[in-house]
Amino acid sequence: MTTNQPSNAREGRGRVPAWALAIGALALAVAACSSTGSGYGGATPATTAAPAASGTGAAISAQNTSLGMILVDGAGRTVYEFANDTNGTSTCTGTCAANWPHVAAPSSLPTSLPGITGQLGTITRDDGSSQLTIAGHPLYTFAGDTAPGQTNGEGKVLDGGLWTVASPAGAPVTAANPASAAPAASASTTAPY
Repeated sequence: MTTNQPSNAREGRGRVPAWALAIGALALAVAACSSTGSGYGGATPATTAAPAASGTGAAISAQNTSLGMILVDGAGRTVYEFANDTNGTSTCTGTCAANWPHVAAPSSLPTSLPGITGQLGTITRDDGSSQLTIAGHPLYTFAGDTAPGQTNGEGKVLDGGLWTVASPAGAPVTAANPASAAPAASASTTAPY
C-alpha cells in the first residue's frame, strides 16, 4: 500500500528548523550592530569638519619643524598668533573666528609644560568661552591647515592682520626668522593639560 505522506527521512531535507533561522538572524543583527561601532541604535556618531575651537581637552606641545620649534595643539595642528591682538585681547571674531578657531583653554591651567617656556594664561572671549594664551598672546589654529604639521597660515595677511606661527616662548615665528624659536633635540614634546 502506498501513502502520499512523505517519510520522516525526506521531510527534513531542504528545510531549516525555525530555531536555526532565529539564531542565524540574531547573529546577523549582532554583527551588523557591532560593525558600526556605535552601540545602541545602530547609528554612528556625527562628526564635524571643524570644531568651533581647537584643542579642547587636549594637549599643547612644542614641536620641531622647518620653522624651528613651534606650538601645536593636541591634534598636531599648528598654533598661530594674530598681530591685531593687543593687551591679551582677541580681536578675531565672526568670520575671522571661522577661519582661525581659538585654542580652548583647559579648565585647570598647568603652571608649565615640557618644552614650553612662555607663560600660559587664559582670556575670556566675547562669547564667554575661554581661550589659551602664551606670553599674553591669544592662540588659534587655521582652517586652511587640513592635516597635522601644515603651516599654511604662516605669514598670511587675512581677516585684517598678519598671522604668524607661535613659538614655545610666545614670540611669533616667521619663515624668514626660524631662529626666533629655539632649536630642539627632540622632534616633539607633548604633555596633556
